[in-house]
Amino acid sequence: MINEHSARAALATVKYPGFSRDIVSFGLVKEVRIEGGCAKVFLALTTSEPAVAAKIRDAARDALLAAGAESAEVKIDIQAPAQAAGLPGPQGIPGVRHIVAVASGKGGVGKSTVSANLALALSRRGNRVGLLDCDLYGPSIALMFGCNERPCADEQDRILPIERDGLKLMSMGFLADDTTPAVLRGPMVTRYTQQFLRQVAWEPLDLLVLDLPPGTGDIQLTIVQTVALAGAIIVTTPQEVALIDARKAASMFEKTNVPVLGIVENMSHFECPDTGKRYPIFGQGGGAREAARLRTRLLGQVPIEIAVRQGGDAGRPAVLSAPDEAAARAFVAIAGEISATLGLA
Repeated sequence: MINEHSARAALATVKYPGFSRDIVSFGLVKEVRIEGGCAKVFLALTTSEPAVAAKIRDAARDALLAAGAESAEVKIDIQAPAQAAGLPGPQGIPGVRHIVAVASGKGGVGKSTVSANLALALSRRGNRVGLLDCDLYGPSIALMFGCNERPCADEQDRILPIERDGLKLMSMGFLADDTTPAVLRGPMVTRYTQQFLRQVAWEPLDLLVLDLPPGTGDIQLTIVQTVALAGAIIVTTPQEVALIDARKAASMFEKTNVPVLGIVENMSHFECPDTGKRYPIFGQGGGAREAARLRTRLLGQVPIEIAVRQGGDAGRPAVLSAPDEAAARAFVAIAGEISATLGLA
């Protein structure tokens, strides 16, 4: 006889069409009930393609029957992509296969460092990768890649991204100097964000990484309401004050039906170079506990290293400047997890 545990295990074998990740880890399974020998499952997903829901329904039913259910009822709540006021619903970017947001609820957890190093690690696997710095108020990607060029335009009046270390880059830091603050109200924030997404010559790309600002404000809402995201990566440190805000970021993606691909625990520990002893400066196990709570994966733990700070300040992120150090190896391993999930190289 099937039970709830075995039913969820069966559903975990059902892949989301076009991805190597299953519908359980994507958070699509909202309820599982066993009544006699009948397995009743409720799923929720946002899609404009009825064929996707049909494939998931059929595959889920087959998996439940194979697991021992006498019968299976699979109901799917299909929601059309949300419409932002005056803006189109979530759409892809022409010439870009996948778009992934790197987010945090709190500043200072190293989100831009993670974004830069993951983009580089994914590129070094043979993927065509772009990195968009969506933090209009505090852009840092220009510094982290040592760029001071100004973008040009092509004959179609599209912005040409800056190319550095095999990546295509765009940031407000390329348009303003370090001493000029971005004094922008909501409508202008939305306008600049849309311009960076839609009026930059990104193509062709296998993956566009969006380095979001901290919080859940105008920029984040503009993106989740207008961009078809393949998923989001949540960056946190192990301490509870960071995890509280990470939950808010994850909740925002859940409410807008964007799958959370996993959690990256940054500044996980410091390893003394003289003794090899590890010191959990910001606490221990917070990322793993939060991943379990959100029913997602802990993609990796990145230690605190001087080389990471030095590389970012020098315009050569750790994956390039210190590839043999533990932090760089962690970024490479996380990039492997993301590649497997998205079906990249």
